[in-house]
Amino acid sequence: MSALLTVRDVAKSFTMHLRDGIILPVVSGVAFEVNAGECVVLGGPSGAGKSSLLKMVYGNYGVDQGSISLIHHGQPVDLATASPRTVLELRRDTIGYVSQFLRTVPRVTTLDVVAEPLVSRGVERDEATAKARDLLARLNLPERLWALPPATFSGGEQQRVNIARGFITDHPVLLLDEPTASLDAINRAVVVQMIAEKKSAGTALLGIFHDEEVRAEVADRIVDVTSFAVRKAA
Repeated sequence: MSALLTVRDVAKSFTMHLRDGIILPVVSGVAFEVNAGECVVLGGPSGAGKSSLLKMVYGNYGVDQGSISLIHHGQPVDLATASPRTVLELRRDTIGYVSQFLRTVPRVTTLDVVAEPLVSRGVERDEATAKARDLLARLNLPERLWALPPATFSGGEQQRVNIARGFITDHPVLLLDEPTASLDAINRAVVVQMIAEKKSAGTALLGIFHDEEVRAEVADRIVDVTSFAVRKAA
């Protein structure tokens, strides 16, 4: 199998500047790979460092030690040392992210929010909008909401917009941070099927799923983050 994402000897700690510079270690020696066409799930209790790892892989958090290698246009790029410009390029072309929270520009319609990742990659707006419509319909978001900004939607509605936006592209690597947490059973099943389709298309997926049933359905492997977690100072 071909690894699209390789994490090697990664360590992370946080410095509490408002508390006399106390250093809080999070993880150390993290190592795993995510191959094309598989879903790897980060396992472990809350506080083990799962979300921090996901944010390091996306470039939101810096890395104290180690490397995070992505295959980008056929060549490995280390996110741990990449420039901000390169990180933005990676996000545009190689790595997507479905977070727990929807953050959008005020007054932008739901259709435009979902279509934007395709438009930014050069897809014609009409084509991008058509694909956005298909995804929103599949995720059972009422059509009457599509022309409205999603900021006032319910948590479950916002999460469906988030999922549609994250799944609309064909990024080779896709990160999933609790994508089904706010969804009902019908839409959880839709997302499980969408993940299966991404895997069939050769996407490498790395995710966090606290729902045990969903995790069992989507996970090819589980990386136990507790084996890398560092005991925090009292």
